[in-house]
Amino acid sequence: MLFAGPCDFIWAASKIDGLPPLGPPEIAFAGRSNVGKSSLLNALTNRKTLARTSHTPGRTQQLNFFNLNDRLRLVDMPGYGYAKVSKDKISQWTRLMRGYLRGRITLARVFVLIDGRHGLKEADHQMLETLDAAAMSYQVVLTKLDEVKKADVGPRIEATLEALKKHPAAYPEVIFTSSEKGDGIAELRAAIMKMLHERGL
Repeated sequence: MLFAGPCDFIWAASKIDGLPPLGPPEIAFAGRSNVGKSSLLNALTNRKTLARTSHTPGRTQQLNFFNLNDRLRLVDMPGYGYAKVSKDKISQWTRLMRGYLRGRITLARVFVLIDGRHGLKEADHQMLETLDAAAMSYQVVLTKLDEVKKADVGPRIEATLEALKKHPAAYPEVIFTSSEKGDGIAELRAAIMKMLHERGL
């Protein structure tokens, strides 16, 4: 089982010329600064401290690479949509992300994490447009299911799917997750395994 194997931090890159040598396929995780990316990565790999979780948004300031069982690399991308950072820093992150998305041949898919309590926001649409422009396949993962009223879950998924119709590179399925409760984690793992299988990996 891929996700039961060892998973370790192997590399951090703050500039495009600092990326690690090409190796196994990579899947990247993008999202707003407070969307719960680190928590999801920890839940996905059955770890408590693989990715640092922080109550201070904007802590991930580089591309962080994790080696999963020598078969897959997980890439934690800098959070976007966080205003309390200098414009120079935001510009640097944007260049780094765009360069990585456009030029990394081992990058198989990007999972874009959206706060399930609020749905897609303007900063999220900008990220999806960046991925569309890079012709990079991506799938939306809604987070924080445990904080959403049951009556709102179905409509939130429907609204997200409807919005994704305007984005040509989006995969037409949405997974709703809770890192806290474990909801949707098995589905996310299955989606990753299916993608690897389809690529013959």
